[in-house]
Amino acid sequence: MKMIIIFYITFACNFLGNVISHANPLSYESIFNFGDSISDTGNAATYYHPSMDENSPYGSTYFKHPSGRVSNGRLIIDFLAQAYGLPMLPAYLNLTQGQDIKHGVNFAFAGATVLDIDYFIQKKLNPPSTNISLTVQLDWFKKLKPSLCKNKQECDNYFKNSLFLVGEIGGNDINALILSYNNIAELREIVPLIVETIINVTTELIKEGAVEIAVPGNFPIGCNSAVLTIMNSDNKDDYDQFGCLAAYNIFIKYYNWRLNQAIETLRQKNSHVKIIYFDYYSDTKRLFEAPQQYGFYFGKNDTFKACCGKGGPYNVDIHIFCGSSKATVCSDPSKHINWDGAHLTEAAYRLIAMGIVEGPFASPSLKSPVFKIA
Repeated sequence: MKMIIIFYITFACNFLGNVISHANPLSYESIFNFGDSISDTGNAATYYHPSMDENSPYGSTYFKHPSGRVSNGRLIIDFLAQAYGLPMLPAYLNLTQGQDIKHGVNFAFAGATVLDIDYFIQKKLNPPSTNISLTVQLDWFKKLKPSLCKNKQECDNYFKNSLFLVGEIGGNDINALILSYNNIAELREIVPLIVETIINVTTELIKEGAVEIAVPGNFPIGCNSAVLTIMNSDNKDDYDQFGCLAAYNIFIKYYNWRLNQAIETLRQKNSHVKIIYFDYYSDTKRLFEAPQQYGFYFGKNDTFKACCGKGGPYNVDIHIFCGSSKATVCSDPSKHINWDGAHLTEAAYRLIAMGIVEGPFASPSLKSPVFKIA
């Protein structure tokens, strides 16, 4: 009898151990992210402001202190990591010696562009705020790679359960042109260059061993509070039925179409790699089209008002930044889609992340999440 009991105890322990060690084997074990302020978790803050003002409203909702993120709380990348049971990604420039990075690293940098700064200088355009481009972030990854795996076989085994995100990035390239050109048609000239560079970097990551890569499209900038403020028009025909600048959203649709075409070509050349498109445009546009449905209604004609800022119809003044002494912060950021003019609130990013992880805005879909986004 004693032997039977021991057998069942041993069997049960082995069974449970097997279940625990192989819990959701189809999930991601690490995430590597490249991008700009939409997904930067601390690189720019470390680079520019190692000791950020403790009274800054950035990070105030979730972290209760500045967290290196350009929002009041978590970003899309934070929600993605949490959905797969992973820790929030550490910023590359904030890594310490001996730090555990097996679950991934974030290379995104606020203000980053796809194109190198030389392009903007040569074209005599308004230069971006930083010289950290997508290719610089790729170089960071290549420098870090030997700390992740030692040889091809080890890297292949490690990266087969990794998700790589190349973007969203390109918004700052577009913004630099918006500030330089009055004719929106001229924006189209930069699209092939941006798309080509994104595809080139994605191709390099495939060569480095990535087998599952997400490439997001861009956001509906015609609904962005900062763009609405800067490009303000008295002509009602310039706006769609929801209050967004129609021409700028049409441009982004064109940009996303070109990006999708390039992604499809890349898929055909790399049949062993899963390349996922994130439709950030549709995922975000739905919030502006039906704000009440998503809990954002807080007053008539206030859909586009930024939570943190000062002045104008959208609570945005390009000379009064969120966090400055003249700016104010709304009482309930969860009722706002826009946080500071250019960036969204944690509440908006949460819904966008849900649309990516739970569908239908990732094509093809991601692996099944471990947890629901909350």
